[in-house]
Amino acid sequence: MNEPQNHPLYSTDRENLDRLCAIDSPTSNNFVELARLMIRYQDFRGAEDLNSDMEKLLKKWSINRDKLEAITRKLWSEGFRPASHSSSDNVGSGFDTSDSSQA
Repeated sequence: MNEPQNHPLYSTDRENLDRLCAIDSPTSNNFVELARLMIRYQDFRGAEDLNSDMEKLLKKWSINRDKLEAITRKLWSEGFRPASHSSSDNVGSGFDTSDSSQA
């Protein structure tokens, strides 16, 4: 039952992570993107290469998971929103829970 899984967004996430790995001085968007990926794959059985590269990226940027969480919490609490060049579907699930047809 512990067989590795294939994540449906693996190829997109691989491209995003490869792009992040080339960055030496991360921006707010870069920190948020890495945090998003780490949350997505933290308990995922599979994609070990992504998890390994994310850990390497934390070291490259001289932070750990706790520091990344603190950075991104601060960014969001200060009103951060992804840059317009980012894909809007990177944030959240894309599932709108509001009911627009209220009686």
